[in-house]
Amino acid sequence: MASHRNRKIPVIIITGFLGSGKTTILNHIVKQPDMKATAVIINEFGEIGIDHLLVETSEEQMIEINNGCICCTVRGDLADKLGSLAMWLDAGKVPPIDRVIVETTGLADPAPIMHTMMTDETLLNRYRLDSVITVVDAIAGASSIGRFSEAMKQVAIADRLILSKGDLVASHSDPAGFAALRARLHEINPRASMHESVNGRIDTEILRCKTDGDAEAAFRDFSDWVAATADHCHDDDCHDPDHDHSHSHAHQHPHETGGITSFVIRLDKAVDQAAFNEFLQDLVIEFGDNLLRMKGILSVGGRPDQPAVIHGVQHVMFPVTWLDHWPDEEHSTRLVFITQGLDSKLIRDRFEARFT
Repeated sequence: MASHRNRKIPVIIITGFLGSGKTTILNHIVKQPDMKATAVIINEFGEIGIDHLLVETSEEQMIEINNGCICCTVRGDLADKLGSLAMWLDAGKVPPIDRVIVETTGLADPAPIMHTMMTDETLLNRYRLDSVITVVDAIAGASSIGRFSEAMKQVAIADRLILSKGDLVASHSDPAGFAALRARLHEINPRASMHESVNGRIDTEILRCKTDGDAEAAFRDFSDWVAATADHCHDDDCHDPDHDHSHSHAHQHPHETGGITSFVIRLDKAVDQAAFNEFLQDLVIEFGDNLLRMKGILSVGGRPDQPAVIHGVQHVMFPVTWLDHWPDEEHSTRLVFITQGLDSKLIRDRFEARFT
């Protein structure tokens, strides 16, 4: 029991728009031998549970949340269910688990779940948010993204994307349309790795909780965000080795999609921790609804050898994670922002006014 209490359990959020095939994929996941030690939490839209009847479980612990859309009423219940699961594990009422998968409703904004994982102190002691996986329908995905803001946001904040129903492309779509969808997804979210599912089958390796609890893994995950966002931009100074890095600057993709923009801000000198906390607080108060997601690594004054890793979603910031040393040779502050309806220049100007 002590080993359970000392280990934070990774939580994977699986989201995707209505009809994208989340339940089919989840059904495949729980059947795999290497996924046995998985707890599954399903949120359902409506008064009566339906999806749980389609998910076959044996040794997995199934918890059904059945009282409405996740974006409005389920946040407290999710905390209760995860808290109960931790108590059951400690008491030996359920077998040990390696991970928790939370499947959202098709109409859900994943942010409230992420907020729950970031703000509930009891959960922070027992769980950690590992990744957000968004399932996109290979046939209807382009239409959903174009018509519904929820579908767009699900794609924009994902760490990994799964394209479902690939087996139907030949009969219900065409290769050109499928290629256009992939290009659109990459435009919306250049940071996310992209995977394909055929008949609901996926490689469960993508659920392996790559940020396995240590701070350096979190940094590697963040570094992927920086590289993907910077590589996807077309600013003149993005790849100019002679560009002056003595001041903060932002990289932004010029083709905004649905008002969603990603950009990187860098600063080569250390920041004052209190001043930076105040800066972030001001940002989330004023622009929280528009700050879909943010990740960063900070060079903090007074701690030159211990960078800080930060992660935020809209109005909420995760507790800071401190690294014992810099994992790479670039000892500088790097911040990746994903915003909607917010000019990156506004954030950059605020940052420069405060720290340069």
